Amino acid sequence: MSITMIGLDTAKSVFQVHAVDGTGKALIRRKLSRTELIPFLQKQEACTVVMEACGAAHHWARLLTSLGHHVKLIAPEAVRPFVKKGKKNDAADAAALCEAGSRPDMKFVPMKTAEQQAILALHSARSLLIKQQTMLVNAMRGLATEFGLTVPKGISRLGELTTLVEADEAFPETARGVFTELHEQCDSLAEGIDTIETKIVAHARSDETARRLATIPGIGPITASLIAATVADISVFKSARHFAAWLGLVPRQYSTGGKTRLGRITKTGNREIRRLLVLGATSMVYRAEQWNSVAGSWTRGVLQRRPVRLVTVALANKMARIAWALMTREEVYQAKGRIAATAEVAA
Repeated sequence: MSITMIGLDTAKSVFQVHAVDGTGKALIRRKLSRTELIPFLQKQEACTVVMEACGAAHHWARLLTSLGHHVKLIAPEAVRPFVKKGKKNDAADAAALCEAGSRPDMKFVPMKTAEQQAILALHSARSLLIKQQTMLVNAMRGLATEFGLTVPKGISRLGELTTLVEADEAFPETARGVFTELHEQCDSLAEGIDTIETKIVAHARSDETARRLATIPGIGPITASLIAATVADISVFKSARHFAAWLGLVPRQYSTGGKTRLGRITKTGNREIRRLLVLGATSMVYRAEQWNSVAGSWTRGVLQRRPVRLVTVALANKMARIAWALMTREEVYQAKGRIAATAEVAA
């Protein structure tokens, strides 16, 4: 019989191939170099190629699709249960990919375009620069504290700390030079962050999906751009709850014997989207008293019964569900409970 499915375990230089026929019988088990992979797949008749949705997977998916193959990407955590116990190697991983890809209830990751990955690269760079900026600011605060100089929390207070250091004559010159060097590095990072955010905002204004998402209270252009670039096909999620669960914003279940026990949120899925949604929800919670809508009324009611942190996560969950609805129906957010002008997608 001919090959119907290929499990492809990818790496930087070595690729493991596990090919099966329609009955699941293994026909080929081979290890290929990077230069051998494409010629090998070009010789094969069109079939299904299954890979893990890891680094460079979308690149290979686009390339193999251009060769006529049907590519399926699976999240790594979904493949892990199919790896034979005690046989964790490239060959076992490739065989597990065929097993996982043949399951009728398996969920697959949509292939991203090169343009989507380019936008995601901007978001990744922004997150990295912000982490580096935070590290530098903490280092500057720690250095100043060693000589008795402190200011309240917040990166906006960095100017006050710099003024204190410059005005303190007892501050050692060597330490002052280190502080100045760190400050210059921090300013350089701030300029880089501003440049990247300008490009992200430009994408949010040009992308139709991102413009719809930006109409949701608590979701700004950066969050809207990230969701639009990450979620290639919203139809993958059957309901709003499935989308919120993918983002890790639903409670973990410990249920047995007909008794339902709910714990903390799962925190699975895309960490950056979840973080931005929680930050946006936090800003809306602090403005709940001025939020004149049904959602604002709901937020104020929950705040009377639950802690603030729990309310922010619950509101982030609601924002994710609203985002799913807008992307599915191709609509913009319409505030309920007050007289509002008809929302339009901004050009």
